[in-house]
Amino acid sequence: MVCWGLRMAIVDEEEERQREDLGLDSRRVPGNTAVSRFADALAKAWNEYNNSSAVVMVVAQSEERNMYDQHWLCAVLKEIYPYTIDTFSSFLVYDGQTVAVIYFRAGYSPNDYPSEAEWRARFLMEKSSAIKCPSISYHLVGTKKIQQELAKPNVLERFLDNEDIAKVRKCFAGLWSLDDPDAVKSAIEKPDLFVLKPQREGGGNNIYGDNVRETLIRLQQQGTEELAAYILMQRIFPTASLAFLVREGVWHQDNAISELGIYGAYLRNKDKVIMNDQCGYLMRTKVSSSNEGGVAAGFAVLDSIYLT
Repeated sequence: MVCWGLRMAIVDEEEERQREDLGLDSRRVPGNTAVSRFADALAKAWNEYNNSSAVVMVVAQSEERNMYDQHWLCAVLKEIYPYTIDTFSSFLVYDGQTVAVIYFRAGYSPNDYPSEAEWRARFLMEKSSAIKCPSISYHLVGTKKIQQELAKPNVLERFLDNEDIAKVRKCFAGLWSLDDPDAVKSAIEKPDLFVLKPQREGGGNNIYGDNVRETLIRLQQQGTEELAAYILMQRIFPTASLAFLVREGVWHQDNAISELGIYGAYLRNKDKVIMNDQCGYLMRTKVSSSNEGGVAAGFAVLDSIYLT
């Protein structure tokens, strides 16, 4: 799933006017092609399905707050391929039309599956011939547990050569499962140096500070099944910078830190790689005193890059 990517275009346009007012050089701002590249990726997937009467289905939450991000993508996609795009939340088949591509903007939280009906719908989608974005395997790769497993010794060696492994490992923070007694002991003794992460997305789920110690002690008492629901991560302490933050039309000045995420699109048909491209970026900025960083959860704001 890609969230906020299309809103980044609005941020860039607004900040472009501000840069002009301040006399800043717009050439120092990297171009952000998220809107067109996302649509192009979905269009290529639709084209690969090879059925001109098929549709792209966007699976959304029934009370989606970020609907404009989704509708904008649909509008750009229709400019590229002027065929039907349906947005709804439950069923695979709509008005008898074949679904070529299923784009999941929901389904990442247990709250999206309140009954067996939702699980049956997901199972129906997964066993269909439609191209899924993301596929179930790629969906699982994004979980914290898989990230922790990839950081183990001798795992990257299955996929990369030594030179690339060294580059990738430079980007890793410490990651441990809770069956590592030494890591758990260190986190209980010095909880401020760790983050306890469950298998959740969207912000507001991680555990920090003294709550790390309290939660670990409680999980140890409850047993191994509860421990398996979390991982430990080394806490990162980035450099803070002075920034002006705007929320609901009100601005304030504070020390802030930013997180950069690079969007990508990958499409293959068996062993044939059709697309493997960088598709723009997401920059989130929050006050340095905040532990969490989710935009939808209210902890961060969208931002852009200015190279100096």
